[in-house]
Amino acid sequence: MRAVVLALTLAFVVNINYVSVPEFAPDKTYVYNYEALLLGGLPQEGLARAGIKVNSKVHLSAVTENTFLMKLMDPLIHEYAGIWPKDPFVPATKLTSALAAQLQIPIKFEYANGVVGKVFAPAGVSPTVLNLHRGILNILQLNLKRTQNIYELQEAGAQGVCRTHYVINEDPKTNHITVTKSKDLSHCQERIMKDVGLAYTERCAECTKRVKSLIETATYNYIMKPSSTGALITEATVEEVHQFSPFNEIHGAAMMEAKQILAFVEIEKTPVVPNKADYMARGSLQYEFSTEILQTPIQLIKISNAPAQIVEVLKHLVVNNVAMVHDDAPLKFVQLVQLLRAATLENIEDIWTQFKNEPVYRRWILDALPAVGTPVIVKFIKEKFLAGELTLPEFIQALVVALQMVTADLDTIQLTASLAWHEKLSTIPALHDVVMLGYGSMIAKHCVEVPTCSAELLGPIHEIAAEATSKNNIPEITLALKVLGNAGHPASLKPIMKLLPGMRTAATSLPLSVQVDAILALRNIAKKEPKLVQPVALQLVLDRSLHPEVRMVACIVLFETKPSVALMSSLAGSLKTETNMQVASFTYSHIKSLTRITAPDMAAVAGAAHVAIKLLSPKLDRLSFQFSRALKFDIYHTPLMVGAAGSAYMINDAATILPRAVVAKTRAYLAGAAADVLEIGVRTEGIQEALLKSPAADESVDRITKIKRTLRALINWKALPTSQPLASAYVKLFGQEVAFARIDRTIIEQLATGPKSRELLKAALKALQEGIALQYAKPLLIAEMRRILPTAVGLPMELSMYSAAVGAASINVQATITPPLPEEIETMTLEQLKKTDVQLQAEARPSIAVHKFAVMGVNTALIQAAVMARGKIRTIAPGKVAVRADILKGNYKVEALPVEVPEHIAAMSFETLAVARNIEDPTAERIVQLVPELSLQNRQTDLSSEILDPEMPPEAPVRASAPFDKTLCLAVPYIEIKGCVEVHSHNAAFIRNDPLFYIIGQHSARATVARAEGPTVERLELEVQVGPRAAERLLKQISLIDEETPEGKAFLLKLREILETEDKNRPISSESNSNSSSSSSSMSSSRVTEVRTRDLYMAHHGSSKAVSSGSAASSFERFQKQAKYLGNTVPPVFVIIARAVRVDRKLLGYQLAAFFDKPSARVQLIASSIAENDNWKLCADGVLLSKHKVTTKVAWGTECQQYAVITKAEAGILGEFPAVRLEWEWEELPILITNYAKKLSKHIPMAALQAGFRFERATNSEKEIELTVALPSKRSLNVIVRVPEMTLSRIAIPLPVTVPINPDGTLSIHIDQDILFRVQNYIYDCTTAQCSMMQDTITTFNNRRYKNEMPISCYQVLAQDCTPELKFVVLLKKDEESEENHLNIKLADINVDLYALGTQAKVKINEMEVPISSLPYQHPSGRSGRRLMVCHFMLLVMGFRKSTLPVIQVADWMKGQTCGLCGKADGEIRQEYTTPSGYLTKNSVSFAHSWVLPAESCRDASQCRMKLESVKLEKQVILNGQESKCYSVEPVLRCLPGCKPIRTTPVTIGYHCLSTLSNLNMLDGIYEKSVDLRETTDAHVACRCSEQCA
Repeated sequence: MRAVVLALTLAFVVNINYVSVPEFAPDKTYVYNYEALLLGGLPQEGLARAGIKVNSKVHLSAVTENTFLMKLMDPLIHEYAGIWPKDPFVPATKLTSALAAQLQIPIKFEYANGVVGKVFAPAGVSPTVLNLHRGILNILQLNLKRTQNIYELQEAGAQGVCRTHYVINEDPKTNHITVTKSKDLSHCQERIMKDVGLAYTERCAECTKRVKSLIETATYNYIMKPSSTGALITEATVEEVHQFSPFNEIHGAAMMEAKQILAFVEIEKTPVVPNKADYMARGSLQYEFSTEILQTPIQLIKISNAPAQIVEVLKHLVVNNVAMVHDDAPLKFVQLVQLLRAATLENIEDIWTQFKNEPVYRRWILDALPAVGTPVIVKFIKEKFLAGELTLPEFIQALVVALQMVTADLDTIQLTASLAWHEKLSTIPALHDVVMLGYGSMIAKHCVEVPTCSAELLGPIHEIAAEATSKNNIPEITLALKVLGNAGHPASLKPIMKLLPGMRTAATSLPLSVQVDAILALRNIAKKEPKLVQPVALQLVLDRSLHPEVRMVACIVLFETKPSVALMSSLAGSLKTETNMQVASFTYSHIKSLTRITAPDMAAVAGAAHVAIKLLSPKLDRLSFQFSRALKFDIYHTPLMVGAAGSAYMINDAATILPRAVVAKTRAYLAGAAADVLEIGVRTEGIQEALLKSPAADESVDRITKIKRTLRALINWKALPTSQPLASAYVKLFGQEVAFARIDRTIIEQLATGPKSRELLKAALKALQEGIALQYAKPLLIAEMRRILPTAVGLPMELSMYSAAVGAASINVQATITPPLPEEIETMTLEQLKKTDVQLQAEARPSIAVHKFAVMGVNTALIQAAVMARGKIRTIAPGKVAVRADILKGNYKVEALPVEVPEHIAAMSFETLAVARNIEDPTAERIVQLVPELSLQNRQTDLSSEILDPEMPPEAPVRASAPFDKTLCLAVPYIEIKGCVEVHSHNAAFIRNDPLFYIIGQHSARATVARAEGPTVERLELEVQVGPRAAERLLKQISLIDEETPEGKAFLLKLREILETEDKNRPISSESNSNSSSSSSSMSSSRVTEVRTRDLYMAHHGSSKAVSSGSAASSFERFQKQAKYLGNTVPPVFVIIARAVRVDRKLLGYQLAAFFDKPSARVQLIASSIAENDNWKLCADGVLLSKHKVTTKVAWGTECQQYAVITKAEAGILGEFPAVRLEWEWEELPILITNYAKKLSKHIPMAALQAGFRFERATNSEKEIELTVALPSKRSLNVIVRVPEMTLSRIAIPLPVTVPINPDGTLSIHIDQDILFRVQNYIYDCTTAQCSMMQDTITTFNNRRYKNEMPISCYQVLAQDCTPELKFVVLLKKDEESEENHLNIKLADINVDLYALGTQAKVKINEMEVPISSLPYQHPSGRSGRRLMVCHFMLLVMGFRKSTLPVIQVADWMKGQTCGLCGKADGEIRQEYTTPSGYLTKNSVSFAHSWVLPAESCRDASQCRMKLESVKLEKQVILNGQESKCYSVEPVLRCLPGCKPIRTTPVTIGYHCLSTLSNLNMLDGIYEKSVDLRETTDAHVACRCSEQCA
C-alpha cells in the first residue's frame, strides 16, 4: 500500500512540475485569432439586446527577454441592436476606419512568469483603444503554481485585484494542460470602478445577504500545450457575466455578457515592428478611465466646437420653452450640461459675456452650470460673484447645487476653502454658512472616494471651533459643529467631545442649543465608526445631571449606532429607575418603535429592542402625548429589495404647548443601497416666551438685592440657568445639512413690526393695476447616479439613472380699478378702498416635462451599446379666470373662462429599448424595442431548459400577448366637458410572471379634455352678494312646501308614493338585511366583554334627557310653524350662486341664500337647484332656544322632504360639572350612508376598547346618536356616546390644553377685548400651571399632593423665580397666635401682604392697607395689579381665604424655572421633592422644611425660632462590621439654642456614617455626602424660647 501511495505522489509531483507558464520565443511571432463580444439585455431569446463585437488578428513577438510587442491586424468593429439571436451584427465601418490607425499601432508590455507588468504605448493611442489592448493582455495574466493544482489568491487584472480560483488539469492523451480560472468580481481587494452621485448613499450589506441586485463573475478557460520554451496557449475563452436587477435577481435580471476567444493560428518569422513614435509608460494592466465621466449614456454627441454647440442648444431651449415647455426640453437640458462639461473655462467665460445681459439666457445658463459638476464651474461661480456679476440669490442657488454635484478632489476642496474664508463672504453670514456647510460635504464626499483621506482637511475647522470656544462665540461654535457633522470624519470626535456636556469639559456653561448641535454632529461619524460613538452617546443618556433634551438627543444618536443586545438591555435596566419622565417616555417609545422595524439593516437592533422592551414596565406605554415620543415606521419588501422608513422625534417640555424640538426623517432602500433622503428639524425653545413675555423685569439692583436678602437663609440655594429665547431649524438632504436658520428675539421683533397688512394690500393693488406679464422656465437635473465598471473586453459597462425636468409657466394678470388709485397710494384710506370696484383677469399656462432614463451597457465617447428604460411625463394645465370685487355694492364674482387646451393635457410613456450608435455614423443609430410587438417566444430558453429530461416533449412556443389598448371617457354633466384617458401597454409577462417582466415593454397613458356634445358653456360663475341687494341676485324664486295647506298635503302624498315605489325596486343587499343581533352576539362572545355601566354620572344623565329633549323639540317646531320660510319676513343676509352659463341661456347650477331673524335668534340656509324642473333643495334651520340650547334641522331632497337630520345641542351643569350634550336624530337617510354606517359599526367595539373606552351593548334608539361631554376639570373630559345597539364611555380623558370654561358652564371669553389680548389670554389660560393649598395639603404645579407640616411663625418659600433674574417670590407662614396663613409676595417694587384678621381678608401693598373695595389694585404705571402681575411676571394670585391658600398660577414660559413648595412646574413628578441645593429627597416633610427661611437668633424680627441643621443619629449603628456614628445629609428643622420644642413631627431622612474611630469632621460638606441608611427622627415645628436665649 505504501508503494502505491508513493507512486501516486511521485506521479502527481511530476505532473505539477510539468505545468509551465506561457512563454513566447524571442525569434518568433505568434499569430492568434481574437474575437470579443459584449452583449447586454435579458437572457431570454426573442427579446432585444445591444452590444459590440470586435474581430482581429493578434500578433505577439518578443523584444527582449521580458518585453513584448502586440499588434492588432485587420480589426473590425460590429454593432448590435436587434432581436436575439435572429438579427445579425452590423459592421461599424466608419468607426473602424477612423480607429484603424490607432488600433494597428503596436503596444509594448512587460511579461514574466505569466504576469503582465507595465504597459507602454505612443501618445497617439487613446485610452479607449489602449483599454481594448488591455482586454487581450488580461487573458495572458496567469499566476500558475508548480506545487498546487487547486488554489485561490487575490489576482491583479484589468478590473482590479479580485479573488481568483484556479483549477489545473492535464490530459495525458492529448498532452494538453487545461487551466480554469474563476473570478468573483463582487469580492475584490481593490475594485476598479467609478461612482457618480452615490457619495451620500450607504451600502446596505444586510439587504444583500439573502438576495442580491448585482452579481459579477468571470470564468477563464485555457488549453495549453507544452513547448520547448514553456507552454503555448492554443486556445483561451473568457465568459464574464454582470447581472443586475433593481429587484431580487430570482425575479429576473438584465445581463451584461462579455465573451472573448483567443485561438492560436500559426507562428511567423516576421517580427512585429514597433511604431516610430516614442513609447510612454501608460500604467499597468488595470483599466484606465478616460472621458466616460463626461459622456452621458443617454445620448452620443460629437463635440467638434463646444462653444458653438452650447449656443445652439441654449437658443433651442430659450425659443421653445416660452408659452409652454417643449416635449424634449429635459433631454436638451442634459445635452447642454454635457456640452458644458466639455467646455473650458475660457469657453464658458465667452458664453457668459455674450448672454449675461439677456435675462432669459442668463437664467438658463445659471441653472445649467451647477449641474455640470466640474471644478471649472465652482471656480467660474466664485470669480463672477467676487466680480459682482452675480446677485446674492443667484450665487446661493448656483453654489449650493454646484457644491453637491462637483467631484470632490483636493483641488476643489481647497477652492471651496478659499471661498469660505474670503473676506467678502464673511460680511454675509447666511452665505458664509452655506459655503461652510458645503465645505464639510465636500470632505465627506472626498472621504468616500478616498477612505484614507487625511484629517488635516478638517484642521481649519478644528481651529475655528477651539478659538470660538475660547471667545464664547456661540454662532461660530454652532457653525463649526455643523461643518464637522457634515464631514463625519472620525478625527473630529475629540474636538466635538470637548463641546459635549458631562465630559469634564466647560461645555456645561454653553447654551443648550450648542450642546444639542455637538451631539448631532456625531451622527455621520457613527455611520463610519459606531463603536467609537456608542460609549459617548450612552454616557450622555445615562448622565441624569444633564438637561433632558440633551439626553434625548443622545438617545437618538445611540440608536443610530445600532446597539447590541447587551447595550440595549443595560439601557433598559437604567430606565427602570429613571426619574425624568420625559427621558423615560422618549427612550421607551423609541425602543418600542424599533421592535416594529423590518428593514434588514436594523434587524439586529429590532431583535435587541424586543429583549429590552420585556424588561420595562408597560405603564410607560400609557403616558400621554404631553411627554416626549419617538416614532419609527418602515416598510420593506425583501423580494423586490425596495423599502422606505420614517422617523419622527418629538421632544416635549412641560413649559410650553409647543414641542421643544421636532425632528422628522425619511429613509429609502433600493437595490441593496440605503440613503437618508430628507430630514427636517425644528427647535422651538423660547419662541412662546418671546411671543408672550412682556418686556423684561426691572433689573434694578435694589429689587434683586431685596429678594436675595430674603432668600439668603436657604441652605445652598442654586439658581436655575436662564434660557434665552431662541429657535432654530435645519434641513438635511442625503444626510448632509444644506441650510439652517437661527431665530432670536431680534428677528421676531422685526417680523412683528414689519409692514402692515393695509400697506401690503395697497402695494398689491398697484402692481395689479399696472399689469403683470411673466414667462418663466426652470430646468433641474433631479438625479444623476452612475456606476462605471470595466469589463474583460476592455470596454466600460455603465449602470446609470438620470432624471431631468423642465417647468415653464406663462402668466398674465391685468386689473382694472374704479375709481383709479391715487398717485400717492400711501394716502389712500380704508373708506376709499371700500368704494372701489376691482376687476381682475388672469390667465396662466403652467406646464412641466420630466424625462427619466435607466441605462445598462457600454458607454464611451466613440460608441454606445446599451439597453435603456426611458420614461416621459408631460403635463399642461391652462386656466383663465376673471374676478370682480365691487366692495361698495357687496358683490364678488369669480368666473372661469374658456381657454385653448392642447390635444393632450397629460401624457406619460415608458419604454425599454436596445440602442447602438457610434460617433462616426450618427445617422446609423439603431433603436429596437426590447419586447417586440409580435414574435414567437420560448417561455424558458436559459440554462434551466438544458437540464430537463430529454425524453420530455419540448415546450410549445408561446406567442407574445397582444398589446393592451383601452380608452376611458367621462363626461361632466352641465358644463359639457368630456375627459378621456387612452392607455396602451405591452410587456413581457408572457415569458415569466415576475415584476421585471411586467415592467419591460411599452406603456403609455394620455389624457385629453374636450367639449362634449351639447350646448357650449361660455363660462363658470361663482357669485357672492352681501347686503340688502342679495335678494335681487336670486335666479330662482325660493318657496317651501307648507305641510298644513291642502296643496302641501297633496304634494307630500304624491312624493311618498314615488319614494315607496323606488324602495320596492331597489335591490336589497344581503349585508343590509343581515341579522344584527347574531353578529352582535358573536362579536360579544369572541372579542368584547360586556361591562355594565354603574357610575352615577350616566344614571343622572339618563334621568334628565327626556324632559330637555321634549321641550327643545316643541320650541323648535313652534318657531318653524310661525315662519316656515324666513325669506317671507326678512331679506337674505347673503346669496351665493354657482352656475354654468351656456349659449342657450338655460339655467344650470345652484344658489344658496342665508337668512337671519334677530328677534327669534334663528338662522336659515337654503340651497336649491336653479334648473327649471329641478326641485332639489337643502334646508338648514337653526334656532338659539336659550343661552344653553341650540336646535338645528338639516333636510334635503325634493322640496327638502326626502331626508332630514335634527341636531340638538345643550350646555349646562350635569351633576357638579359643566357639560354639553349633542343629539342627532333622523327619520330617513340615503341608503349609501346607512350601508357604510353598518359596515363601520362592526369595527366600533374593538376601536373603542383600544382607545380606552368602556363598551356596553344597549337597546338605544335605532335612529339617534347622542354624545355627552362633561368637564370635571379644565384639562379633562368625561365622555358618553350612545349609538344604536351600543354605549361607549370613558372618564377623565386628559386634554392637551385648558378649556376656557367657567364652573357654571359658560365660556370665559370676553368679546369686548381686542383679539390679540384674547389670544394671549387664551394661551395663558391653556398653559398656566396652578398651585393651591387646602387645609395642610398642597397641590403642586405638577398636580402632586402632599401634606405640609408648617412650622409656626417661619416663612416658607411657596414659589419663586429660580433664575438669576429673581422676578418674584411668594412666601407663606402660619401665624403664631391665630395659626392662620399669612402670604407675602415680592415682585418688582411691590411688596404685598395677604392675611386674615378675624373673618376678614386683609391686603397690604407696600405696608399700606388697601380696602377690598379698591381692588384690583392700580399700579402707578397705570396698569391694574392683576394685569401687572400677568404681563410682567406671569404670576397670578387669587382667592385668599382663612384656611385655604390662594391659587398660584405661573405662565407657560416660567414653567421649569420656578421652585419652592409648589415645585418646578416641569411635569417631572418623580423629581418633585427637590431641595434648594438641588438634592432630591424622598420625604415630603423633609422637602417642605428645606424651603423654610430659618432665623439667625431667637430675637429675629420675623418671630421665627427655628433653624435647619444636620442631626446625629442617636442610636448605635453597626455598619460594615464597625460601630459608626451617623449624621443626616438632609437638614432637619430644630429649635434655636435656648428654645424648646412644643410640637414635633416625624421625618424620614438619609444619614451618612463613619467609623467612631475616625477623626474626620463629619459636618464638613455633610449635605453632599452619600446616603448609607434612612431613619426617622423628629423635626420641630413649634418652639418656645426663654428670655435668656441667644
